[in-house]
Amino acid sequence: MANKEDMQDDGVVVVMTDQDGNEYYYEEEMIIPVGDEKYALLIGIHNDEDGHDHCGCGCGCEDEEEDVIIAKIVKGADGEDEYVEPTDEEFEAVQKAYDALVEESEQE
Repeated sequence: MANKEDMQDDGVVVVMTDQDGNEYYYEEEMIIPVGDEKYALLIGIHNDEDGHDHCGCGCGCEDEEEDVIIAKIVKGADGEDEYVEPTDEEFEAVQKAYDALVEESEQE
């Protein structure tokens, strides 16, 4: 699952392309370090036909299930960051690291 990254005023937007060529947009919420590797917590950005961003605006879109994924950040052949699906073992390690970060921030 190779991906490209676009810079926006409000952060990093990652464009994920599926096997059929459909593009999906995600905002990089945070980077989670695990050992020497980096993983991104990506939150889906969903716009309707009118370009309305569904982001807790009170229109009822917040009732939809949130689209959140974890992606491993690797350097591509061109030297640019690419986002790929982690293995099951990597995913579990990222979950533990995320839980530890959340616990640490709650204690502060």
